[in-house]
Amino acid sequence: MRLLTIIPTYNEIESLPRTLDRLRVAVPESDVLVVDDASPDGTGDWADRAAVADPQIHVLHRTQKNGLGGAYIAGFHWGLDQGYDVLVEMDADGSHQPEQLPRLIEAIDRADLVIGSRRVPGGKMVNWPAHRKLISICGSLYPRIMLGLNLTDVTAGYRAYRADTLRAIDLDDVQSKGYGFQVDMTFRTALLGKKIVEVPITFVEREYGESKMSGNIITEAVTSVTQWGLAARWNVLKGKLGL
Repeated sequence: MRLLTIIPTYNEIESLPRTLDRLRVAVPESDVLVVDDASPDGTGDWADRAAVADPQIHVLHRTQKNGLGGAYIAGFHWGLDQGYDVLVEMDADGSHQPEQLPRLIEAIDRADLVIGSRRVPGGKMVNWPAHRKLISICGSLYPRIMLGLNLTDVTAGYRAYRADTLRAIDLDDVQSKGYGFQVDMTFRTALLGKKIVEVPITFVEREYGESKMSGNIITEAVTSVTQWGLAARWNVLKGKLGL
């Protein structure tokens, strides 16, 4: 099984070296693709030097900061073109602990998508302020209700996809840029009838750098989920009415 871990970056010069070191120790069989959005702090340049020193590290440079979703879509296309069997999403800031990646890899044997969940038994969030926890809970509960997803953590970004799952999705049709991207991909996977499994993880608040969460990202996610949910209900209604 060829494994690729995709790490999007924008101004992660403090966090990325630590995360990569931990990942290469925890899961040495995984290749790594750093997708850098022209970080002005030199993250991309550092990643290029790391790739020269380690043939299992690769770097994909994008010309501008264009959202988490776009970075992952670019990484998925690259990984599928290279023939990887499993593609992993991982944050650069250390909030996704590389030492827990084997949990996701083990579960992919019985699933098409594995989500590292903060809310199944054994999962938890560490060093998160109360308001962040509340936003996270609401951000997961709303799409579960609107989209009918029987999952605990649909916004989670630590996940592993089988290559066949990604090939079945029209990746070029995915327009979500922010954290709504995770909900979008989960919903598309569920609509295909693919098996989704959650495993517990410990999500740790970043120690270095700044969070990319913003009001615009939250608004985009809520608006998109509402549109998807209403469209899905309308399609069901049309089917019942024979329209």
